[in-house]
Amino acid sequence: MTDTVVVADLARERTPQHQRAWSFYDWANSAYVTTTGTVLIAPYLNNLAANAACPDLADGEVCRETVSLLGVPIATGSLASYTVTAATIISAVLLLFVGAVADRHPRPTWLLGGIAWVGSVAAMAMVFLTGDNWQLGVFLVIVGNLCLGASTVVYDALLVRIAHPDDRDRVSSRGWALGYLGGGILLAINLGMLTAYETLGLSYEMAIRLSLFSAGLWWAVFTLIPVLGLRRLRGTTAPPVNGRAGVVGGSLRQLAHTLRELRLFPVTLTFLVAYLFFNDGIQTVIASASIYGTSELGFSASQMVITILVVQFVAFGGALGFGRAAARFGAKRVVLAGIALWTLVVAFAFFVPAGAFVVWLLCAVCIGIVMGGTQALSRSMYSQLVPRGRESEFFGLYQAMERGTSWLGTLTFGLVYQFGGSYRLSIISVVFFFVVGGLLLTRVDMRRGIAEAGNEQPAVV
Repeated sequence: MTDTVVVADLARERTPQHQRAWSFYDWANSAYVTTTGTVLIAPYLNNLAANAACPDLADGEVCRETVSLLGVPIATGSLASYTVTAATIISAVLLLFVGAVADRHPRPTWLLGGIAWVGSVAAMAMVFLTGDNWQLGVFLVIVGNLCLGASTVVYDALLVRIAHPDDRDRVSSRGWALGYLGGGILLAINLGMLTAYETLGLSYEMAIRLSLFSAGLWWAVFTLIPVLGLRRLRGTTAPPVNGRAGVVGGSLRQLAHTLRELRLFPVTLTFLVAYLFFNDGIQTVIASASIYGTSELGFSASQMVITILVVQFVAFGGALGFGRAAARFGAKRVVLAGIALWTLVVAFAFFVPAGAFVVWLLCAVCIGIVMGGTQALSRSMYSQLVPRGRESEFFGLYQAMERGTSWLGTLTFGLVYQFGGSYRLSIISVVFFFVVGGLLLTRVDMRRGIAEAGNEQPAVV
């Protein structure tokens, strides 16, 4: 039997003020996603491992040795991909629990802030990564990524609280757009530091370490906006009726019930499986772009920062444009078009010649157009398919199931490189995830799924 659900007064929660405050968490965490996760940490972590495995390596040479983690030999060029893989596997379990707890937590925004601030501390601690200290780097990346995913569960679920069904595509897209703008601004600042590090009296390594620190600081400071702006929101789900009213005990009980009940929402389940595949492709491209650009195409770290800046600022407009398109054509059609464009972009990246930076930037523009829109609209589509009062729980499932398979993308990327010796082969392998995800999404009947979840039908889906 389902626990009693206590629903808040949504008329008082769905305000422009709450929507603006909510959107700023995208602005806050995107600095870490962009500066650290997308641009700097992967090649820097691999370099730390190369320093340990090949201490006498000359500039420009590639380290072919391995490092040992728990007795497992790992190619230094694959360490970052395997680290992201480990974080996603751990997240697949952790985020289920976080989602169940969040619906029962009396102050979900304080939970959001607490998790985010732990992650930001791990991000700031990356300033201490130097020499061959790759083990600390692996630990900090895993903690940062876990906290990013856990806080996003709470954040995404609040979208249902602060936006009407007809407004969610717009509000979600605006949040993604703000994220790209904020992440781009900090990245531009870091680009200046990486370019003028000698003028500033810094070594290049110190400039990278300070850039990593700045991403964690940005994440911590701007998280204050949603935490304070949404401080009056309270939890929506009542404690268990069996007398065990603890947050942890009740959450585990409800989680077990949800996993059993998911079969009653077949459209929601189909959407989840589709999302797992095409979002896995997106996340693999994001996580591996800097490795592909630097190691396969020969671009410098500064050129990769310029690349991501182009993606960030184009994605700002792309996310807003996808939101407007969804209002006219429906989110599902627009997301399917985005997946088709993703497939073409990845295939195009396979043929970019080494050193052809202008051609590479053209690829970056195409990625920027589709990246934010597909992710933002996927979030708002899923929000229509979850039962009311259990948003965090189902978004925990959303994030956990994503991570339950998203390690396949980064693992595939790493394995193809380890056994094929080419990042070009690694990047083209990502096409598989977009094709499968798109085909599954065509089978999702949004109107039926919204009805099954007992939610109000929006005007356009």
